[in-house]
Amino acid sequence: MTDAATSTASQPRANVAGSPPVTASPPGAVAGTALPAPAGAGARSRRRRWWDGVTRLRRDRTLLIMTLPALALLGVFGYAPMLGLVMAFQDYDLYDGFLHSPWVGLANFQQLFTDPGFWHAFWNTLLLFSVQMALFFPVPIALAILLDSLLARRLRSIIQAVVTLPHFFSFVLVVTIFNEVFGGAGLLDTFLRSHGVTSPFDFMTNPGTFKFLVTSQLIWKEGGWSTIVYLAALSAISPALHEAAAVDGAGYWRRLRHITLPGLKGITVLLLILNLGYALTFGFEQMLIQLPAVGSGTAQVITTFSFENGIVAGNYSYGAAAGLFLGVTSVILIVGANKVAHLFGEDGLYRR
Repeated sequence: MTDAATSTASQPRANVAGSPPVTASPPGAVAGTALPAPAGAGARSRRRRWWDGVTRLRRDRTLLIMTLPALALLGVFGYAPMLGLVMAFQDYDLYDGFLHSPWVGLANFQQLFTDPGFWHAFWNTLLLFSVQMALFFPVPIALAILLDSLLARRLRSIIQAVVTLPHFFSFVLVVTIFNEVFGGAGLLDTFLRSHGVTSPFDFMTNPGTFKFLVTSQLIWKEGGWSTIVYLAALSAISPALHEAAAVDGAGYWRRLRHITLPGLKGITVLLLILNLGYALTFGFEQMLIQLPAVGSGTAQVITTFSFENGIVAGNYSYGAAAGLFLGVTSVILIVGANKVAHLFGEDGLYRR
């Protein structure tokens, strides 16, 4: 009888109404705890992940091969020149090269940080960038919202093509066009003189308005091109949200505030972070062209300072030190802005 009871206790107990049998827990097991994984499960899992990676590589090998030319160009023109930053720690001589030029440690940086010209260029760069960010950054957003609100698709395409075209002009052409319109012998100057104004205001050579001049050049050149990203973000907003808000009585401005602008917040934060990375490296060509017209006290930025003291003056180590300072500071700005974006709940450059 004892054997029969033991046999009965070891059998699975069936629940009421045909539910699955409940198997008794093995000896020593605690109720509610998971059983330990069998030996070798971790190795099998790692092999499985490795095999899945190989499968994805085989599946996407055509796409990966297509990216090789872009990676080669990035390596040759993006990363290979970084080897030249070793000059920042040398007294570089063009004939001795990297291998035989004497090392001077941080002497170039000590000279750089005690140079009043460098700090003038540094603060002037921050001033010009701040004005450009404050005046330029909202323009593509407003233009994208305006284009998105147009019902006539053909009219929208024509306006977008017109405002995007200046992006493909070099700054040489942009400055030339502005000079032909606003310069001392330009269209505006000729018009004012023909109507009795003896000494019209020259926008192209006035140091006081230079920051607004370069900002207007940037808006004309890049404002339309920058709307493309925002138009793509607007197209991702569901029309059902606007329809539901309109049914509930929300007007255009309320829909703009509570639907459109929140829909653009993610991409706006991302572009703001990326633009901060160019805070100290922007406008080299634009400033270099207009430097003789307004003087180095107004148009000198760190990139032109590095060019003039490094390439033009032949002091390559000093120019490399300024360039390395630019690179490190740009990375710090990007990482700091990305951290602030995470604190406000945005993805930034990547998701946490």
